[in-house]
Amino acid sequence: MKYKNLGRSNLKVSQICLGTMHFGVYTSKEDSFAIMDKCLELGINFFDTANVYGGDTRGRTEEIMGEWFALGEGRREAVVLGSKVYGNMTPNPSVNEEDGLSSYKIRKDLADSLRRLQTDHLDLYQVHHIDKTISLEEFWGTFERIIANDQALYIGSSNFSGWGLAKFQMAGLERGNVGLISEQTMYNLLCRYPELELLPAAQDMGIGVIPYMPLAGGLLAGKRKSQEGSRTAQVENEYGFNLAQNIMFEDFSKLCAEMGEKEHIVSIAWVLNNPAVSSAIVGIRTLKHLENIERAVGLRLEPTVLNKLDEIFDINKGRPLRHKPAPEAYAW
Repeated sequence: MKYKNLGRSNLKVSQICLGTMHFGVYTSKEDSFAIMDKCLELGINFFDTANVYGGDTRGRTEEIMGEWFALGEGRREAVVLGSKVYGNMTPNPSVNEEDGLSSYKIRKDLADSLRRLQTDHLDLYQVHHIDKTISLEEFWGTFERIIANDQALYIGSSNFSGWGLAKFQMAGLERGNVGLISEQTMYNLLCRYPELELLPAAQDMGIGVIPYMPLAGGLLAGKRKSQEGSRTAQVENEYGFNLAQNIMFEDFSKLCAEMGEKEHIVSIAWVLNNPAVSSAIVGIRTLKHLENIERAVGLRLEPTVLNKLDEIFDINKGRPLRHKPAPEAYAW
């Protein structure tokens, strides 16, 4: 396993991050425990979760992780632990408990997350979505108090826009704090929107990007057909692609076969190839999904391979963003 600083911070994290959103939904507690143990064995020290994970029982994922930490033997100390705040945690929300951010909600939801996770602090506390209505003073005042109280070490964001990163990061730096050290965004060969603004902005402002869904929910894992009702079938509908009828996926598989690599390894390696990326979040449902995952970190993609991938996944119609970042990618 290889490690990288998370943004401009001096916090080192594994370049593969364990995504836990399946724990308690598709993955049993026992299997979740086995996955987390295996991650530590592989050197994966970065675990990501959120208070809303757990399906119909929001918070269940954090509870499972907390029960695993409670087993001791250095488990909590070995993990860089990140969770998130924003979503509604109650079935019948009051005005103070709906989606969004406020000092009241953040304080309450953080206390609940720490209780479920059976820990006294988070290493990374992330805003799950941008709240366009919260004032910069309330936002940073709240998180500064959390850091001062040793309840969280660093603050990150998720699903922000490029302008959103600039707005909140500049305000944090002006107040003399470290600011945001990370941003989670969907980024993969089928979703390259972040190359337009988000990735250049994050890299310029010292914010480490930790992409989620590097395999596009399984579309980039080498499957030729999805099972009805599966997560991959859901993502087919979301993305508007059909595995069995789109030549992109066939060409991608052929390229990977020529390289002697599995599709999921190449997909993750491609995400990690972007210099703005610190770590890729891989949502693991079974132990099998961890097989050879470390290969993605060590795989170097040659320029000819990167060019071929740009041809196959020509999202920007012949103007590869990898060579021309914003605004050159869409300007003259």
